[in-house]
Amino acid sequence: LLQQMWNQEKEHLKKFNELMVAYRVRPTVLLPFWNVAGFVLGAGSALLGRKGAMACTVAVEESISDHYNSQIRTLMGEDPEKYKELLQIIKQFRDDEREHHDIGLEHDAEGAPAYAVLKTVIQLGCKAAIYLSERI
Repeated sequence: LLQQMWNQEKEHLKKFNELMVAYRVRPTVLLPFWNVAGFVLGAGSALLGRKGAMACTVAVEESISDHYNSQIRTLMGEDPEKYKELLQIIKQFRDDEREHHDIGLEHDAEGAPAYAVLKTVIQLGCKAAIYLSERI
């Protein structure tokens, strides 16, 4: 199950790297920091056990799904026909993230220690990362 989710995430990364070249978008300069932060977050939540790892998955995937929805709304407001292919990709990836979110819930994420606090802290971090990455 985890391998399947990991493989999807690697596909997302590969496709977004291709899209950045195609659309001439530079990655955030914070990317090396986010790579380390993501590893620390994943390893840290895994130290809480399976439920902790699933709680992290729920929090992150919900945040990313919300971000994708925001991107979809922006592109729909600009020119849905021009961005038809990009919209399809983002919608598919959003749906993948929602599936990961649901898997986390199905595997006892809410049973993690201090679930509500953990989820809130992780989501605040995700929102901050998105905010900063859009600007730097």
